[in-house]
Amino acid sequence: MNLKLETKRLYLRPINEEDDQNFFEMDSNPKVHIFLGNNPVTSIEQSREKIKGVLQQYKDYGVGRLAMIKKDTGEFVGWSGLKFERELRKEFDYYDLGYRLNEKFWGKGFATEAAKASLEYGFKDLKLKEICAAADVNHTVSNKILKNIGLNPSGTFSYLGDLCNWYTLQNPNL
Repeated sequence: MNLKLETKRLYLRPINEEDDQNFFEMDSNPKVHIFLGNNPVTSIEQSREKIKGVLQQYKDYGVGRLAMIKKDTGEFVGWSGLKFERELRKEFDYYDLGYRLNEKFWGKGFATEAAKASLEYGFKDLKLKEICAAADVNHTVSNKILKNIGLNPSGTFSYLGDLCNWYTLQNPNL
């Protein structure tokens, strides 16, 4: 996948195998996984498997999560972007907007900035009809971000015993 999105402070580029150490640093932090099933990775190999999954998404669907890179320092902030999803909500397939950040970048607006760019890319370039997202009902920050970027609360569902809010947004250009 040859794609590079740009925001005021970030580059969003395809994830690659060289991101394994950055993924491990982010995903081995238990705080990052509080609202993601409390299951942080414990080995670099697990991070490599996650990256393989992203690379397969690129091949299968032409879309997938993107690495967030700080323009001024080149630091790996985390990932954001779209994913063709069929696991979280088994009853239907959809394009999911998501983000995950290394803890040291929390609270600085990077998730919002990257999510807005991902929405714009999904609607304008990919011409998606709808983009969806989910957030644990107790994850105040993620729920606030999704509402602030324009996604509409559309009910709740249970995933692995946790109650999640469901969000949708129709393509305003179609």
